[in-house]
Amino acid sequence: MSTTTTAGHLIVAQLERAGIQRVYGVPGESFLDVLDGLHGSSIETVVTRHEGGAGFMALAEGRLTELPGVAMVTRGPGAANAFIAIHTAHQDATPMILFVGLIPVADRGRESFQEFDINAWFGSTAKKVVTLDDAASAARVVDDAIFTALSGRPGPVVIGLPEDVLVHAIESGTVEPRTVPRSEPAAADLADLETKLAAARKPLIVVGGEGWDQSSSDALAGWASHHGVPVLADFRAYDAVPHSSDAYAGYLGYARSDANARRLDEADLLVFVGCVRADVLSDGYKCGLDAVTVVVNPDADLLGHFGRLDQHIPAHVASFARALAATASAVEPAASWLADARADYEKFSTAQPDGGTDVDLAVVMEILKQEMDPDAIITYGAGNHSLWPARYLRHNTANSLAAPRNGAMGMGIPAAVAASLAYPGRQVISVAGDGCFLMNGQEMATAMSHGGKFIALVVDNGIFATIREHQEGHYPGRPSGTHMTNPDFAALARSYGGYGERVEKAEDFGAAFRRAVESGLPAVLHLPQDPTTRSPKTASN
Repeated sequence: MSTTTTAGHLIVAQLERAGIQRVYGVPGESFLDVLDGLHGSSIETVVTRHEGGAGFMALAEGRLTELPGVAMVTRGPGAANAFIAIHTAHQDATPMILFVGLIPVADRGRESFQEFDINAWFGSTAKKVVTLDDAASAARVVDDAIFTALSGRPGPVVIGLPEDVLVHAIESGTVEPRTVPRSEPAAADLADLETKLAAARKPLIVVGGEGWDQSSSDALAGWASHHGVPVLADFRAYDAVPHSSDAYAGYLGYARSDANARRLDEADLLVFVGCVRADVLSDGYKCGLDAVTVVVNPDADLLGHFGRLDQHIPAHVASFARALAATASAVEPAASWLADARADYEKFSTAQPDGGTDVDLAVVMEILKQEMDPDAIITYGAGNHSLWPARYLRHNTANSLAAPRNGAMGMGIPAAVAASLAYPGRQVISVAGDGCFLMNGQEMATAMSHGGKFIALVVDNGIFATIREHQEGHYPGRPSGTHMTNPDFAALARSYGGYGERVEKAEDFGAAFRRAVESGLPAVLHLPQDPTTRSPKTASN
């Protein structure tokens, strides 16, 4: 049923009908009518302190829930600030929607205030870029954006909103949201895969991407355990299957174990489920190139896949996992193929004290494993600080990790805010580097304003450690442009009204963590780290 409304209000009504719970954004005069529509709406308007934070919050919500996260920013500078989240969502294959306010239609092409070309800016990094030039199409455009963001290879959709179009009075109503089908694997495809499995002696499953839930995670891990097939996780997809399963053997990509790099090359059958053989996973297109290769992925184009491809099964990961678990299989891996993989993982993920001065992060991670809730959500951005939680923390609950697969700094704190709002009953822990934290640490104010809470471990070594490490390898003895002067992070947290505490020794971390939990506030535990410590101590692996 249609009623007289405006395009801006109809956008909000369509988001409500689609089940969107929150929108994240910085207000702008270019989309005032949408903001007016949000007044009194069932959708919570989460007012962030920076458009980059808004984008990362939407990205995290898209990663952790079944719907795209939604962000709203203004034209020109606002859109520029949000661009980092669109690039991340594109490379990470994560569904999100970015609404961008635009100049009036009549002002186009005149270099008017904050004018920019939305298609030129976002066209290479979004699944779709569309400008709402027809006010009556507002509901259809929003529905199409949600459908596109979730379909096939998930990703970001950008919608431009000319400010004059938003206020047009129209006789129009919402549309029935389209359902995104979860494509099932064809019986013939499963039979073909079974033939390949039966012929393999060293099969390996690599999991990643979006769309996993607890049922499908458990199903795939259970099948792999029963049949002796190791499961490795793609870079920063560590929550795809439970680590408690004896089929889980660790991860690939940056900071992977040497054992898993060898295992990728030794495999005679690689089954990628939800991901592809891409740059980071394959050590820069060098590992795991020769095996028989099966890719289970709803993306018809298999964007990013490199090298051999013997079979493509265009199925949703959850549908495939349940279908595979329901099939009998004659796969008989070589003796100890799985046992050796699991043993290597257990060794690699057992913390070795770093032995440096200040706070030993390996010890902190071991304490944290004992203190944190079993279904806690972990977030982090990019930098060497993320190596410790990736290696030592364990994920046994689906949708328990939000971290950028494209290596974008600044995501950890906004992701923690969004996670705490999307799952108010779950503990949220963010591990942040000093550089990464200060890119979007101001979003603690957003958490205070909207009732979010998390505990951030801020690792303070006073340098951009990842880049310093590269400098030491290529330009030894010539550090340049990698030093930082930092604030008192605990005092900074308290200035926002949160909880802050400096932890001087690793053995004091457990008690400090409990005090942070008991505070019931967004919290920062400031952990000084020896600047010469670059990564977790390497044991033989």
